[in-house]
Amino acid sequence: MLLAVPKKIKNHEYRVGLTPSSVNELVKRGHQVLVETNAGAAIDFTDAQYIAAGADIVLSAKEIFSRAEMIVKVKEPQEQECKMLREGQILYTYLHLAPDPTQTELLVKSGAICVAYETVTDNQGGLPLLAPMSEVAGRMSVQAGAHHLEKAQGGRGVLLGGVPGVAPAKVLVIGGGVVGDNAAAMAVGMGADVTILDRSISRLRELDAKYEGRTRCVYSTNAAVEDYALEADLIVGAVLIPGAAAPRLLSRELIGRMQKGAVLVDVAIDQGGCFETSVATTHEQPTYVVDDVVHYCVANMPGGVARTATIALNNATLPYALALADDPISALFRDRNLQNGLNVHKGKVTYKAVADALGYPYVAADEALKA
Repeated sequence: MLLAVPKKIKNHEYRVGLTPSSVNELVKRGHQVLVETNAGAAIDFTDAQYIAAGADIVLSAKEIFSRAEMIVKVKEPQEQECKMLREGQILYTYLHLAPDPTQTELLVKSGAICVAYETVTDNQGGLPLLAPMSEVAGRMSVQAGAHHLEKAQGGRGVLLGGVPGVAPAKVLVIGGGVVGDNAAAMAVGMGADVTILDRSISRLRELDAKYEGRTRCVYSTNAAVEDYALEADLIVGAVLIPGAAAPRLLSRELIGRMQKGAVLVDVAIDQGGCFETSVATTHEQPTYVVDDVVHYCVANMPGGVARTATIALNNATLPYALALADDPISALFRDRNLQNGLNVHKGKVTYKAVADALGYPYVAADEALKA
C-alpha cells in the first residue's frame, strides 16, 4: 500500500503521523511511504532521516493527498485537507467528530474510510490509541495550571505546593480515568492538596490505594462538584464519554462563584469541553478569562511537547497502521477493536455516538464494510 504523511497545518501543531522508525517498519513490510518535506523537522525528524528509513519526500500536500491510498496524521484534517480526500482513501488519525459538524459533513461527502484513534478499543475496554495522549495531557494539565496560577499570568498568585507555613493549592480533578490519574500524579508530586471526583466506586478504590491517602477520592455528585469547585485553586476537567460530546459539569453560574484567579484546565475540549464557558484555544493564545476565572482550553495540548507525544503515539498506533496497510478490509472485519475506530465509511457514519450527536443515520461498521 502507498501511505503518506502530510505536514501539519493546525496552529502550533508539531506532531507527525509517522516517525522515521515507523516508516522503516512499514517499508520492511513491503509498503511505500510518502512524507511531505519538513513534516517532522520541527521535532528533529529530518527529511534525511525519513529517506534513510525508506520514505520518498514530496513537496506538497496536494501530491500527498492525490497519490496516497492511506493518509496518516495526528490531529483531525483541516477543511482544505478534508476537501482533498477522495472516495475509498483511508484516513487514520484523531477525529473527535461529535462536537465538529463541519468536519463530519466534509468527511461524509469525501467518501473516505475514516478510522479515529480515539475510538479504537482493546480487549479490556480501554482506548489504547487515546491513552498515550491522555497521559501526556493529564501531566501537562497540572504543569499548565501551575503556571497560570501565577499572578503575572492572571492567576491567584498561589504556589501549587505551598511552602512551610503556607498551605498548598487545592487541586480538583474531575474524572479518574487516564487523564485524571496522570493529573493527580503530577499534582501530588508537586505537593498540592488533591481531590479526585469520579462516579466509579471501583475506580475510586483503585486510586485511593494507589495514592495511599495523599488524595481525597470522592464520589462525584452535583453537590460534591459544587463544594470542591468553590474551594479550588485549580480544576482539571478530565471526563470522557468515548466518541461522544463531553458532559458539561461546571455551569456558568457556578464558575461565576469560584475564587478570583482560579484556573480551569479543560482537557475534554477536543470533545466539546466539560465546562459551560469552555471555548477551544491554541498554544499561541492558550487562555482567556470569564468571571475572573482563567480558562486554559488548548485543543491540542500534547502538541506542546510534540516530540515526546509523537513517539508515544507511534508506539501505540503503529501495529494498527501495519494491519490496515497489509489488508484494510480484512483488518477491519477481523479485529473488532480496530473496527470500533471506524467512524465514517464511504459516506456513512459508522460510530453511534457521532451519529446521535449530529443527527446522522447510524450504520453499523460491519454492515458498512459488507456493503
